[in-house]
Amino acid sequence: MKYLSTMVFLILSTIANAQPLMLVTEAEVKASMEVGGLPTPRSMPTPGAPRIELVSPDIKKAVTMPTKIEVKFSGNAPAEPKPETFKALYGAFKIDITQRLLGVAKVTKEGINVSDATLPSGKHQLLLMLTDTLGRETQQVVSFTVQ
Repeated sequence: MKYLSTMVFLILSTIANAQPLMLVTEAEVKASMEVGGLPTPRSMPTPGAPRIELVSPDIKKAVTMPTKIEVKFSGNAPAEPKPETFKALYGAFKIDITQRLLGVAKVTKEGINVSDATLPSGKHQLLLMLTDTLGRETQQVVSFTVQ
């Protein structure tokens, strides 16, 4: 019984002291900005491709950290989004941060939720990609500023 209570205490302590997910490092932000900043988004949507919608945070204004990230996916029948094809790329070098997200959240055919994510101050751009069960790919560029 003592072992079980110690394990419960350790698990609860870990959860209580959990740090927000750092999506990119200061060095990655700096390197991206040094090559001329963020790339100009160029994407042509594939007809009937799934949709990616950023629900949270509100990027119409400066984002404060840490923040919740909620992304919703929707498909066009009869196809459904394939969560295993989701990719998240950061900045000018298109650094693949997908595994960082998957370390703290599960991607489903409905989307992905990260409770606490953090980015350094400055301007940022993410390229989110997703394919559906018919092989149609979509890309969504998300640009925002962090205070």
